[in-house]
Amino acid sequence: MSRKVLVLNADYSALSICTVPKAFLLVYLDKAELISDSKKGMLRTIDKAYPLPSVIRLHHYVSLPFKGVMLSRQNVFRRDGNKCIYCGSHDDLTLDHVMPKSRGGKTNWDNLVTACRRCNSRKGDLTPEEMGISLPKKPYKPSFIMFLRDFAGSIEENWVPFLGTKERA
Repeated sequence: MSRKVLVLNADYSALSICTVPKAFLLVYLDKAELISDSKKGMLRTIDKAYPLPSVIRLHHYVSLPFKGVMLSRQNVFRRDGNKCIYCGSHDDLTLDHVMPKSRGGKTNWDNLVTACRRCNSRKGDLTPEEMGISLPKKPYKPSFIMFLRDFAGSIEENWVPFLGTKERA
C-alpha cells in the first residue's frame, strides 16, 4: 500500500506525510482524527470496512523546533526534478556548485544544482556565465510546506487546503 496520508498538527498546520497503515493506527488508537478520507477505496477486515485516510489531525500539538528542509543530495535532486539543470538529462546525476568551491562558493541551497556528470565535468571550475549559459531557474531553498506539496510525489486534491496551491511567486 503506497498511498500517503497528510498528517496535520492539532492546529491544522501540515506536519508530515505518513503511510496509510500508520495513519489508520493513529486514528484507531484515538491519537488522531480523520479529517478527510480517500474516495479511492476502503480498508477492510473480515467483518468491517473503514474509510481510507487521506488527511488526519493529531489530537495533541507536537512542537517541532526545526521545521525546514535538510540540505541533502536527494533533496537537491528532488528540487530540480531529478534532471540536469544544464541539459535536462536524467542519467548519471551529481551535484554542481554554481559558484565553484575553489572560488569561494558555499555548499548551500542557493549554490547547489543538479547536473549530469558530463555537464559538471565540462563546466569544471567556471561559472555558468563564463561558460556562456544561463540557469533556467535560480537555485533556492524550498520551504517545508513547498517541499511537502511539490516534492513528496503525487498529492491528493483534499490536501490542497492545508498545503496551498502549486503556484510559486
